[in-house]
Amino acid sequence: MRENTAGKWFHASVHAILLLAAVSCLIPLINIIAVSFSDSAAIDSGFVWLWPIHFNLEAYKTLFIGSRVIPSFMNSLYITVIGTGLSLLCTTLAAYALSRKYCYGRKFMTLAMVFTMMFSGGLIPFFLLIKSFGLINTYWSLWLPGLVGAYNLLLMRSYFEGIPAEIEESARIDGCGEWRLLVQIFLPLSMPVVATICLFLAVGYWNSFLNVLIFINDAEKMNLTVFVQQMVQSQSMLIQTIALQPEDLENMSPEAVKAGGIVIMTLPMLIVYPLLQKYFVKGVMLGAIKG
Repeated sequence: MRENTAGKWFHASVHAILLLAAVSCLIPLINIIAVSFSDSAAIDSGFVWLWPIHFNLEAYKTLFIGSRVIPSFMNSLYITVIGTGLSLLCTTLAAYALSRKYCYGRKFMTLAMVFTMMFSGGLIPFFLLIKSFGLINTYWSLWLPGLVGAYNLLLMRSYFEGIPAEIEESARIDGCGEWRLLVQIFLPLSMPVVATICLFLAVGYWNSFLNVLIFINDAEKMNLTVFVQQMVQSQSMLIQTIALQPEDLENMSPEAVKAGGIVIMTLPMLIVYPLLQKYFVKGVMLGAIKG
């Protein structure tokens, strides 16, 4: 069926708007990267825009040699890997149980999970709850509260419910139990939604900021997000964070160091997202058709 003129103009307008939105998101990122690789004189004069001027690596040398960027990066990596693995495991088990029609009380538990998406106890009760469990200054204060997210649970449950019942019946006839059914049948068929939820969880844990500030008191346990925030907050905090003297900044722009920290913080997600992009849209759309 051929598209009429109005339809063509509509699609052209939509594509133009999406292109402008994409460019508006890319330009600040490209500018930050350019600043991180530019000379201090070019940065201070305001000449740097989308391409580095007088290319140098002094900002990154300062970050990797004279600061805690590597320990903070490893803390973020530890929080993300362990937290994503635990959350994905618990979400998968809960979603599989709630997707089975013979699960007793599954409607009540589903409604209880939906209720948490609309109402919360507030920050102070949340802090008192974590403190009562003795989780202050431990990474469990970051992992345990978000072990099973309501949205992720509903998404995966809907995907499991969309798997044809004939596949399950055939597996059970062959003597397949619950664990084997989940591991060898459901999970291989659900890779799009698993990859999508894995991406959601990884981005959330990697960008953890408020919970780290509230629950983690030891500077040695701070993640990369908090480290970069402390650098960006003020120049005095920058000097303290990277352990430099004020005169050391004469030959290096503080803006380049800040930009370098932001690049280091965003780079892992920029690498991971394209690898999972092919599953992303498929996992969200198929999981949202039913339920």
